[in-house]
Amino acid sequence: MNLRKRRETIVVVFIMTLIVLFAFAISANGETIRMISMKQAGWTPEEYDQIIQEFKNQNPDVDVELTLVGYDALHDKLITSISSSNPAYDVVLVDDIWVPQFAAAGWLMDVTDKITDNMKEEVYDKAWQIVAYNGREWGLPWLLDQKYLFYNAKLLKEAGIKEPPTTWEELAEQAKIIKEKGIVEYPIIWSWAQIEALICDWVTLLEGNNGDFFTMDNKPAFNSIRGVETLSWMKQTIDNGITNPASLAADEEEVRRIFSQGKAVFALNWVYMYDLLNDPDESNIVDQAKMSLVPVFAAAQESGIKSATITGSMGFAVTNKSPHKELAYKLVEFMTSKDIQTRYADHITPMWKPVMQQNEIIEKHPVIFPIFDKQFPYCYARPKVPYYTEVSKILQTSLQNALVGKVSVQEALDNAAKEVKEIQNRW
Repeated sequence: MNLRKRRETIVVVFIMTLIVLFAFAISANGETIRMISMKQAGWTPEEYDQIIQEFKNQNPDVDVELTLVGYDALHDKLITSISSSNPAYDVVLVDDIWVPQFAAAGWLMDVTDKITDNMKEEVYDKAWQIVAYNGREWGLPWLLDQKYLFYNAKLLKEAGIKEPPTTWEELAEQAKIIKEKGIVEYPIIWSWAQIEALICDWVTLLEGNNGDFFTMDNKPAFNSIRGVETLSWMKQTIDNGITNPASLAADEEEVRRIFSQGKAVFALNWVYMYDLLNDPDESNIVDQAKMSLVPVFAAAQESGIKSATITGSMGFAVTNKSPHKELAYKLVEFMTSKDIQTRYADHITPMWKPVMQQNEIIEKHPVIFPIFDKQFPYCYARPKVPYYTEVSKILQTSLQNALVGKVSVQEALDNAAKEVKEIQNRW
């Protein structure tokens, strides 16, 4: 072989080698699933890393890029990142109140036909409501959460009170006793800042007063007598000095901070608070905090309503214009599988009934999981309408205006109902 041919052969071999290496790189890294989730509740970043690594071990040609943001930033980030023809994420964590908006806009993949009868049977019925809209499913449930009544058992005992309240009237009376005895200046702390947390507490109280957010045909019902009674009670607890005035600027984390300092006896919050209240690095009241069913108003209790709370559950969905839809759905299936939800149940409540019935799971979480089973049947959702975010912002303003005394309770709710009707007329 002459020198020229030898050089040509070397060049050809070199080019072929580059082609092989390039092809390998594409197969190894070409399938990148981009996922966004929340860092406030659910799995820790370390747990996410472990779960993603397990998925990658089973799918060695796939990479997963995870972005974690706070809950309050998640909705707006999703709006700007998945509404384009080239969405920034393939897998997204969606709150149950966002599903109608995103599904109606065509941003989520319809997965109804991928859900088996066995899945329908073994997953909690109410869990499917998280990802449902217009009779279709737009993802898989993942984080089952609801608000609970937290109380400081030690301080309750100091006040001479034997049992936590089962009605809101009873809670107010107990708070009054605690305040009068000088145990805590403001016995109740709420997340009543002008954010979604305010709506969650208000709907919890409204449902516990046998009231409705909307009528069956989605007309505003919150300005009826039940709604007025509920908001009036909320304001009265502020005026009477049993609700901490800091509630009007507090989110759930501020509620946790105040409660963990022993400066409140009662609070509504999500389940994540329990572990942190018993962490000596985070709390001054380790082993003092207990959880119970959320109370209802006395009239509702007399009519047979035992408890009422709000769902804060979320699910994973695949963006409709993702270039890797099937692979992205495979990741969603993996993260919500029985196996993963059994082994990584420290910071989520499994959606699978058979998992929750395992003795080893119950023994590992002897407080949280039993109270979940008792509370979940009395869990309510906010309206499943695509314009919910607009409705919520209107109500946040109106509720705050009433709570701080800018307008009367009736006027605040009537104003909100009028604005909501205007939104509905545009749809």
